[in-house]
Amino acid sequence: MRGDFKEPARPRPDLVIGREELFAAAREQLSGGGSLLVHGPAGIGKSTVLRALAAESAESAHTVLRCSATESESHLPFLALTDLLGLVVDTVSDRLPAPQRTALESALTGRGESTLQRDGLALRLAVLSVLRALAARGPVLIVADDLQWLDPASAELLGFAARRLGEMPVRMLCAARTDTDPPDQQHDRYLRASPSNTLAVRLNPLSRAQTAELLGHRGHTGLSRSTVRDIHRTSGGNPLFALELGRALAESPTRPSPGEPLPVPTSLRALVLSRLEMLSAEARRTLLVASAGARPTVALLHAAGRKDAEAETAHAASLGLLATERETPGIRFAHPLISAALYAEAGAAERRAAHVALSTAASDPIERARHLALATTGTDPQVAARLGEAAAAARDRGAPSVAAGLGLLAARHTPVDAEPGPDERRLQAAEDALTAGESDLARDIARDALRRVTAPADRVRAWMVVIDAAGQAMAEVDAVFPQALADAGDDPRLLALVRYQLAWRALLVEGEMTKGREEAAIAAQLAARAGDRPTELLALGFQAQMETLMGHPGAPATIQRALREPQDPRVACDHNGAGAVRFRWLIMGDQLAEARTTITALLREVRRRGMVESELHFLRGLAETELRAGHCGRALDLARESLRLARDTGIGEAATAMLTSLAEAAGGDVDRALALAREAVDRAEEDGDLVYLSRALGALGHAQLVAGDSVAVVRSLRRVRELEERLGITDPARGRWHGDLAEALVRIGEPVEAQDVIDATRARALRLGRESVLAVLDRAEALVRAARGEHVPAVRQLTAAQDRLGKLGYGLEEARAAYALAEVRTLPQAPGLTRTGGTPVPGPTSYDEATRLFRRCRALPWLRQVETAAATATAAVTGPGPAAPAPAALDGLAATERQVAALVMEGATNREIAARLFISVKTVEATLTRVYRKLGIRSRVDIVRLAARRRNG
Repeated sequence: MRGDFKEPARPRPDLVIGREELFAAAREQLSGGGSLLVHGPAGIGKSTVLRALAAESAESAHTVLRCSATESESHLPFLALTDLLGLVVDTVSDRLPAPQRTALESALTGRGESTLQRDGLALRLAVLSVLRALAARGPVLIVADDLQWLDPASAELLGFAARRLGEMPVRMLCAARTDTDPPDQQHDRYLRASPSNTLAVRLNPLSRAQTAELLGHRGHTGLSRSTVRDIHRTSGGNPLFALELGRALAESPTRPSPGEPLPVPTSLRALVLSRLEMLSAEARRTLLVASAGARPTVALLHAAGRKDAEAETAHAASLGLLATERETPGIRFAHPLISAALYAEAGAAERRAAHVALSTAASDPIERARHLALATTGTDPQVAARLGEAAAAARDRGAPSVAAGLGLLAARHTPVDAEPGPDERRLQAAEDALTAGESDLARDIARDALRRVTAPADRVRAWMVVIDAAGQAMAEVDAVFPQALADAGDDPRLLALVRYQLAWRALLVEGEMTKGREEAAIAAQLAARAGDRPTELLALGFQAQMETLMGHPGAPATIQRALREPQDPRVACDHNGAGAVRFRWLIMGDQLAEARTTITALLREVRRRGMVESELHFLRGLAETELRAGHCGRALDLARESLRLARDTGIGEAATAMLTSLAEAAGGDVDRALALAREAVDRAEEDGDLVYLSRALGALGHAQLVAGDSVAVVRSLRRVRELEERLGITDPARGRWHGDLAEALVRIGEPVEAQDVIDATRARALRLGRESVLAVLDRAEALVRAARGEHVPAVRQLTAAQDRLGKLGYGLEEARAAYALAEVRTLPQAPGLTRTGGTPVPGPTSYDEATRLFRRCRALPWLRQVETAAATATAAVTGPGPAAPAPAALDGLAATERQVAALVMEGATNREIAARLFISVKTVEATLTRVYRKLGIRSRVDIVRLAARRRNG
């Protein structure tokens, strides 16, 4: 790559995206007095990261020395040294011995004949002496960018001094380009010229979501997700390349059609293709064929007529254009941008020739059809037919995204009077894109089709895609419904499609569950009359879902109707089909094992078919099942996987954030749970989605409960109660927030309202047979009784609730009951349960069962609460003890040590402390060891005792 290509200048630190882990490691390293080397390929963001870290670290430095080299100036001796020391040398020069001062002044000013050969030792010692003198005044930070372009003399002097800094308060923050991929030890030569305590960190490519965030921050908004996906793929996650591709798109008068390559700006072509000049014309043609192929191999190139493919690709690999594949016969470009730039650089005739060759050489019929299309200009019924067949094959293989691209190519080559026509092919492509989760592409194709088609059936079909592409934000397409109804006329099949969508509108836009049920029933009747079984099944599924949430007595019968034969294979596994409704019925009815089996089978099938939105729904469903069963680690993994998919596709982000919040609160990080729940609330409010707003608020209330903020819990869950009353949701197994609200009400001193919530919910749960809900309500009611002083009945009720929840398989709720039981048993007021003086009898062993159960569930946030409660109980039983330090002892700790100790007092675990202070868990452990030693204590329990003494003192 050309060395004089510079990364973007003057980035704002708030635009450093996707580097959270790196920043945490860097802060830990620098705050501990260590040095840092950031390395990676051109454009990966080294200078951006370096400047952001330097801005943070400079605040704690007395002196900051900077240099930034360029390739064009790397031949000038001592230039980097002048940048570093030129402005500060006068302040310390009087402390240097005369030979050192003379040699250094000569090197910095250019006067005299100073060279490393002539004044080597004096110059080396002079640089070291300057750094020592500056360090004696206060911490020194050296910031050096682009080490690879440092002039050799400056690099030698800086390395000499760096290796001898020892315990001096001098930190180095450097960046260097390392181009190899996968990375070898190319950065070792920079480490050898760095202080011994230097940490080397390689910058990795950004993810697709991070690339989208970067583009948005830099003003490239309004890009479709499919375009962002193409930018990410072409840029390889390189921030600079992604921004340049985004700029080229913004400046292009016409956007590329789906499946067409992105415009590659001249700047990037020059950057990645400079080495092509060293290849022969024939070798360049060979690489062009490889860039046009989906999975190029040497055998494919031979079949495409490239006789010298081995030698030509080997030469290209030696120039860094191709990566060597050791385990597979494939040919891979060293960076995706090389392939894109090579293709963009070729003329139209050269591209067509490459595709012609590949249209017969490729072994896969889908790939042959694609190349045939790209080699053909104008309409051609035979080419269109082959593309249509290829699209159908891709659809059958579970690759709807590929099918959509092939369908668009087929439409382009289909004559107007052909059957099927171009509009039919476009509509099919839109539906394939929708299945693949590419909602924006599907919407754009459908909108384009609406400008062309006149037949009512085609228009309604296109309207359905537009509505489905809106997802939960159905209010945004509210104006579509009158037009769709007008186009449907009195055709029962078309009306059934529109009325089914009106059922969703009633729920999502109006918040009218009863109306939604009625619309779905009408849609099912119309579809049955028209013989449209797929639409009938979807409408019955929706009707059953509404009846389930409403606690309607007809729900089981509607589910049975939806499960009758004949079934449509695609609807059977759709996230709105009868299988999904049956899963919801099972999980709400406490049949966790059967629910897991059902949702696992559905997930497997939709993955096989490439149904992305359904996959997302079923991932969430499986995560929820594992959460109910108390498998918190597994639930958290599944929830995070679903969140990544939601972020990538833009589908169901509010619902997925809500579910992931619940999983984080159970087995992950409470702060992250709160953030995700608030995101879910904000998104649901923006979308006008009242149904998911109630779920999001329920998740927020639960996260607040785990965080210990009972007042906030009551505020959030009172809103849920009002919303669900308005929506007509009566089944308490839907959100399961009622026990949390009652518990929080007890904690803020409102036992009367808590009992009211319990009584109202219990009546509904009894009517519907929701055993787990009833057990949770018993747990909450026991806390009400304990608050009233009825401790013995409370203990009995909690013991029974714990036993019932365990038998039902609700591991996490069982553990929470054990925790509540331990809390009630340790209450000083408990008659018959205390010793003289009102102190609790069980002491620290009271929490053993809760600890065991939470540990079995991997419910880390709950486990921390139990540990803190047990430590507090221990302190209450044993008194302050000789090991507890005086509260004033904290004042003798260093700043980081005080922060860590304070977070331990709050009950935070080592991992939580690490996340909040941007340090590693190992650093937390080492810091705690120092705290124990300085305070003369042995464990976290002693720190909790200190907290108790502070509160009481």
